Amino acid sequence: MAKLLPSKTKYRKVHKGRIRGNAKGGDELSFGEFGIQSLDRGRLTAAQIEAARVAINRHLKRKGKMWVRVFPQKPVTKKPAETRQGKGKGSVEYWCAVVKPGLMLFELSGVPQTIAREAMRLADGKIPMRCRFVSREELETY
Repeated sequence: MAKLLPSKTKYRKVHKGRIRGNAKGGDELSFGEFGIQSLDRGRLTAAQIEAARVAINRHLKRKGKMWVRVFPQKPVTKKPAETRQGKGKGSVEYWCAVVKPGLMLFELSGVPQTIAREAMRLADGKIPMRCRFVSREELETY
């Protein structure tokens, strides 16, 4: 499987920035019947997204359809160990997605709720922030 990273970017390195506020978009179910929504803020690395995707697919056993709603667009740099200060910014170590509270991470459809809930529970174990399982019928009752 190819690594998850942008094919082309305007700049190779970006500022660290702060993760403030709630998700502005991508905070509701757009494609599937069930989803996993973040409750915390943080960074989701490409490896973590891939691990969660594999966990969901293994549990579904080729049933239903899955959408990955996050993409790692932000490069994170790191200087080598035991390097003195100065001499510029380090090289890009990995790519991550910036996650704010309310962002929908994955969506599912075409499977019963019990299977979807278990698949999302397995994915939640791979994600470093608190998440909740949401379904379209639960959201309609609110």
